[in-house]
Amino acid sequence: MKEAIVHPGPKVEIVDSPIPKPGPDQVVTKVIVSGSNPKDWKVPTWMNISVNQGDDIAGVVHEVGDNVVEFKPGDRVAAFHEMREPGGSYAEYAVSWQHTTMHIPKSTSFEEAAAIPLAALTAANGLYLSNRLALPQPWTPASTSIPLVVYGASSAVGSYALQFAARSNIHPLICIAGRAQAHVEALIDRSKGDTIIDYRAGDAAIVQGMKDALKGAKLEFAFDAVSEKGSFQNISQVLDPHGRITLVLPNADYSAIPDSMTKSTTRVGDVHGDAKDFGYAYFRYIARGLAQGWFKPQPQEVVPGGLAGIQTALEDLKAGKASAVKYVFRIAETKGVGKD
Repeated sequence: MKEAIVHPGPKVEIVDSPIPKPGPDQVVTKVIVSGSNPKDWKVPTWMNISVNQGDDIAGVVHEVGDNVVEFKPGDRVAAFHEMREPGGSYAEYAVSWQHTTMHIPKSTSFEEAAAIPLAALTAANGLYLSNRLALPQPWTPASTSIPLVVYGASSAVGSYALQFAARSNIHPLICIAGRAQAHVEALIDRSKGDTIIDYRAGDAAIVQGMKDALKGAKLEFAFDAVSEKGSFQNISQVLDPHGRITLVLPNADYSAIPDSMTKSTTRVGDVHGDAKDFGYAYFRYIARGLAQGWFKPQPQEVVPGGLAGIQTALEDLKAGKASAVKYVFRIAETKGVGKD
């Protein structure tokens, strides 16, 4: 099969590899569409490694392990591949654990499904895990006002955080966004105090905008889906001294956040560790949300060329060109696909 290896740079190399075999609790999927994430170019540079960085799988089940009962060959599925492990989604076939695999509703396309796994689970982890923001779960929604700042609201993680938070009846949602404000507008409810603040107006305007949106209420929760370029410094000027903030960049210097505040780094990889049950529950809840229509995939842009398009996409992600969009790849467009 064809597989794309991402080297530091990023530099993408397409190689021939054997089709992977599933472990007892794993699913091997014939990838129809793969999604991408900013970490796909960042991690090879940060860690000086060269691996298949794709983690967002959408396709048809090829083979399942002996312990798998929920899925069978031919099922339409989406899955979150375990990061930095063999069998990533930048290939004709990819591997996932059954607890981070879900059925795709008939109404959801493979392109839409490929835009969901990593970012949606990141959003859920940050909002709901007890060692993150620990907000009310969607099935036990809040009964009182809970202001929440989502910084980077038009990003995939931010957009999914808004949808989950609205399902949890968390309002007002104070959304920091830029040129993709129309996308954010479709996800919020102005009648409940939700608002958008344009980060392009500058730090002082962002801080004042957050204060104005609170209308005198305390801000006790913030989800920083940017975690750089002044984001958490701005939040810290408004967040209650004993509030909670969760951030998304690992190994960053967050010393500017006052010690009295509870800060955490949201690591989506926890669903392949201590948070396996959480990942299992939320992946199935996402599938239900797609079927019911309240959970919407981040808009997608299909990059031509299949695996050959990954180089361009990662370069564009590195350059910050993506706005309210997920770059996805149709594997069948790859030259030489199907010649195992």
